[in-house]
Amino acid sequence: MRLFAAVLPPDEVRRELGAVVDALRGLPGADGMRWTGRAGWHFTLAFYGEVDDGLVPELSARLERAAHRTPPFPLAVRGGGQFGHGKALWAGAEGDLATLRLLAERAEAAARKAGVPMGEHRRYKAHVTVARSRETRDVRACLDALDAFVSRTWTVDELVLVRSNLPTSGVPGEQPRYEAVGRWALGGAG
Repeated sequence: MRLFAAVLPPDEVRRELGAVVDALRGLPGADGMRWTGRAGWHFTLAFYGEVDDGLVPELSARLERAAHRTPPFPLAVRGGGQFGHGKALWAGAEGDLATLRLLAERAEAAARKAGVPMGEHRRYKAHVTVARSRETRDVRACLDALDAFVSRTWTVDELVLVRSNLPTSGVPGEQPRYEAVGRWALGGAG
């Protein structure tokens, strides 16, 4: 299974970000971008890639412990940025970023302890990818528009293990499908 750990924004936050992203599509530099689907918007905590089915129970148990050791925390979607000179356009975060980063570190450590090969560690950058491009693009107009955006703040109260089902149809623009395969309350509540 192709898996990652994530924080999922609530529907109302996705709607708020969606209104901004809809406006971005008409800006200079936005044509030719592949826009991600709202249903798939998430803050990746740790990307695991293909995980052997036999490792999933241990990974799940360790993620549950990581969730229980992490208190709920406030978060909002704010601003944006890019990776790779316009190859990825993203919305950022504000709120208790220290706890978000701690949860990401715990999600990565859970995988390593469960025997999931993780590759090299990268510094965590909280983001929701809203568009991608195969080529470099000038996305300054999009970044300027995202700069003023701040969603409502919500309380992150769960860690989610997500399965990523990559497109198989070959139809241009087909999006990956994401399904939650595990959910654990933060702070041991629920």
